[in-house]
Amino acid sequence: MDDEPSTAHEARMTVGEHLEELRRRIIRALLGLAVGVAIAMAAGNHLVDALKHPYIRAMAETGREPELIVLHAAEGFLIYLKVALVAGLVLSSPWVFYQLWMFMAAGLHRRERRMVLPAVAVSAGLFLAGAAFFLLGVAVPVLRFFIGFSGWLNLRADITFDNHVSMMLGLMLVFGLAFQTPIVVLLLARMGVVTRGQLSKYRRHVIVCMFLLGAVATSPSPLDQVALALPMWLLYELGVLLVRVFVDETPAGGSA
Repeated sequence: MDDEPSTAHEARMTVGEHLEELRRRIIRALLGLAVGVAIAMAAGNHLVDALKHPYIRAMAETGREPELIVLHAAEGFLIYLKVALVAGLVLSSPWVFYQLWMFMAAGLHRRERRMVLPAVAVSAGLFLAGAAFFLLGVAVPVLRFFIGFSGWLNLRADITFDNHVSMMLGLMLVFGLAFQTPIVVLLLARMGVVTRGQLSKYRRHVIVCMFLLGAVATSPSPLDQVALALPMWLLYELGVLLVRVFVDETPAGGSA
């Protein structure tokens, strides 16, 4: 099959052949993205409503009139295209991840490449779970905090549609990437970069770094930062568990 080259052939691949393989994977990923964007554009109204929903709920809970404004005539259309592009990337992410993994798998043995499809499925599922976790569970409390804080300062919240959508999409991306933590931990262990003992020994350091990452990658809201750091910690523990199950650190010729 096209996606199952022999190990012998992989060993003979030149730099030019690797570049050709990369070009082929990129073209396939872009074609998949184009299909995803087309589907997203057809459902654009529903996607925009989903992004507006946290704001409407937060404003209602703070007793304010939910109104998002645009600053120029073309802004609504440009935001629609932005939403369609990001949603198309999310929809096509399993296919895009598959192409990325298959390029990386060219340097692996056939037995190792059998893990590509499960890894793609898990990675895409974690990304979607992270984005959904923010949109459905974190967005409303975060917006409520900011809107309420502005009211406490006697400031009127005239929020532009562009700013709101950019914030929603940006944080959905951050949460989606953060939810890749178990995959990253497992890959680092499989490559021998870290061991099970190191993962346990430096657990406290990792947790501190996750809270620092939450502070840097999200908004200034403490709720937002904790909402990112805590799932990352739990997912890190899941990654450690996966390492214990799937990574054999027994030295060659040694006993288990």
